Amino acid sequence: MFDDIMHTTEDGTVEFWYARELMGCLGYTTWRRFKDAINRAIESCKSAEIEVSDHFREVTKMVRLGSGSQREIKDYMLTRYACYLIAQNGDPKKEEIAFAQSYFAVQSSD
Repeated sequence: MFDDIMHTTEDGTVEFWYARELMGCLGYTTWRRFKDAINRAIESCKSAEIEVSDHFREVTKMVRLGSGSQREIKDYMLTRYACYLIAQNGDPKKEEIAFAQSYFAVQSSD
């Protein structure tokens, strides 16, 4: 499921995920709650003295509303490491989080 929402840069050298797409795969239904997990992951990154902007890049995307109009939303482009940190800092009661912890841990060690 994580492979299905993975994106790559135009040159194909970097894999990334959009946070709003990842959110559903991790069992979150509201952006506010998921943003809390992202913020905890960012703090973990800072604590490890790893450059946050290398792994969490804030972007603005346009989404189509039911009325047909569009509006801007904030999102994040996340590296594999960022996804791993989010899974580690997510709600441990969610089955999807347990799966993601395994998935990203194994993938990160390759």
